[in-house]
Amino acid sequence: MNETKISDGTKFKIKGARFAAVSANIKYVNRLDLMVIYLETGSIITGVFTSSKTKAPSVLWSKKVTKKAFKDDKNPLAILVNSGNANAFTGKNGKKAIKKIVTKISTFLNISKKRVLMASTGVIGEFLPYKKIIEKIPELIKNLSENQIVNCANAIMTTDTYPKIRYKKFKLENKFVSVAGIAKGSGMIAPNMATMLAFIITDVKISYDILKKLTASLCDKTFNSITVDSDTSTSDMVLISATSKVEMKPIEKSSDNRILKFAKMLELIMKELALDIVKDGEGAKKLVEYQIVGATNDKSAKNIAFSIANSPLVKTAVAGEDPNWGRIIMAIGKSGEKIDQEKIKIFFGQYLITKNGKVYSEYDEEKTKNYMKKTELLVKVDLGIGKGSSTIWGCDLTKEYIDINADYRS
Repeated sequence: MNETKISDGTKFKIKGARFAAVSANIKYVNRLDLMVIYLETGSIITGVFTSSKTKAPSVLWSKKVTKKAFKDDKNPLAILVNSGNANAFTGKNGKKAIKKIVTKISTFLNISKKRVLMASTGVIGEFLPYKKIIEKIPELIKNLSENQIVNCANAIMTTDTYPKIRYKKFKLENKFVSVAGIAKGSGMIAPNMATMLAFIITDVKISYDILKKLTASLCDKTFNSITVDSDTSTSDMVLISATSKVEMKPIEKSSDNRILKFAKMLELIMKELALDIVKDGEGAKKLVEYQIVGATNDKSAKNIAFSIANSPLVKTAVAGEDPNWGRIIMAIGKSGEKIDQEKIKIFFGQYLITKNGKVYSEYDEEKTKNYMKKTELLVKVDLGIGKGSSTIWGCDLTKEYIDINADYRS
């Protein structure tokens, strides 16, 4: 699907943030695969992490750092990320690699190890060649620049076909505030984080508690509302940081009116990055928005939405441009959620498919087939039994997905 047009990175500037990326030859030769984000003194960070029970050491380490980092904002922060190797399910070797790398970068930056976060993405079960990373840390630190965020977006790619980056600059009262974000993800994408990494930085002055609440709630509506293949990864996280470098009165209370505008911009960044991930789903040709309304509650609506979006039968029908609404009915039923068959209405775009427990009397198969040829589709289900609703995004399942994953380790 169409990739986002991005510049050379000179316009994606965040006060108090610098970036660098190099090639450490972790999996491929002469390909950017190691990056760092340096956040100056006064910065805070929070995050949301994979729900997998087989979390990678980098996830366990970074999760621990975010819990305590807000207590020491007199020290800078650093986020080091490698691609090509997930460093997951690697036993003591995985923990050793984290310790060695974190110690090295903290020494070079002269900051506490408790202010260094790490993320890894790539093949599971292979030992991380940490010596290659350590050797590149001096070069990485030397290259730090405020306008290298695009290189960082390239360095975290695995099966991605293009870098994912977003930037917003806006006014809060009379002060300009910026938000920038990069992400990676293409396969092994499911809610509760996915095989993705996302790093979002703003220069707004905001309290840790407010930023933490926003991160959790907005992740639920964006990164935790997408799916490519229903698989949840071992290694993934969303980190959101604020450098506090804009000279402004800090946002410290939920009653602060500035939160509304800031949250809106932050959500836009997160949603656009999340949709980029779905659009770039391995082998994906179509982006599908699933809207569920009229459910008993929001949680029920979301469960039904994912039951539909994750169904291989639904996904292959979308790939084949076949308006096989019977597969939607099947997926609703298997969700286990409360429904009333007589009240279910299914829409493909503007076209009503079912009504009163059966196919709609004026359903037009040919018009619906033509609609299915679009690259961006809407599937709406009105359950008619409550006020619960949810919107998620998914994609089709193509032969290319099989080809990519059959050859992933080669």
